[in-house]
Amino acid sequence: MAAVPQVLKSEWTKIRSVRSTVWTLGVALVVTVALGALICLLASNDFGTMSPRDRITFDATAISFAGMGLGQLAMIVFGVLVVSNEYSTGMIRTSLAAVPQRGTFLFSKVAVATLLALVVSFVTAFLSFSIGQAMLGTHAASLGDPGVLRAVVGGGLYMTLIAVFSMGVATMLRSPMLALGILMPFFFLISTVLGNVSATKKIGWYLPDQAGQKVMQVVPPAGDEVPYGPWGGFAIMVAWTVAALVCGYVLLKRRDA
Repeated sequence: MAAVPQVLKSEWTKIRSVRSTVWTLGVALVVTVALGALICLLASNDFGTMSPRDRITFDATAISFAGMGLGQLAMIVFGVLVVSNEYSTGMIRTSLAAVPQRGTFLFSKVAVATLLALVVSFVTAFLSFSIGQAMLGTHAASLGDPGVLRAVVGGGLYMTLIAVFSMGVATMLRSPMLALGILMPFFFLISTVLGNVSATKKIGWYLPDQAGQKVMQVVPPAGDEVPYGPWGGFAIMVAWTVAALVCGYVLLKRRDA
């Protein structure tokens, strides 16, 4: 039986030796911070022309995370490639021969990748907030304001869960192209459409990205009807992530490599 510390060390060696790890996590950080800073600069310049209603609902913290939509694209790719690279190269047979306990194998892979994603996500969230608020100038929020620290921490947790959810889906589907072909339209098309059409918006409330993004809001949007708060939305996203990992584990146990 393979010892967990040895498997964790092996997974760390794998993940840091793959070039895509640096690229995907680096792109997630740079794109999120840069786009957030740009949006904050534009919002600061346009603040004087906003209507009184828009000024009341102006959420300086959430605006600094405006780049996270594209940043999560890189986190999805990272999560998918962490799992599916071994399937596409055929190394999965060697890995499972070395670690026959598939639960240990999957736990170790997900644990190492999650820890790495968590570190990068928290650096990204705090950098996005700090630089974004600097761009907003007199309209900026501070970490000491009510709900702001929770939103910044939530931003880091949100990005991490996006990667972990993608790992679960990739474990189920095994193919990187198939996993990306499902996750990309789901997050960037289907979820957006469902959340913005009046007939389906209540369904959209309970999708992982829309629910999870609630934790990054400090000021609720005008006319917000969502029946849960920031941590309620985060809990929904956690439930989706756990379900994806459990389904991935069950299929990994039942299928041949």
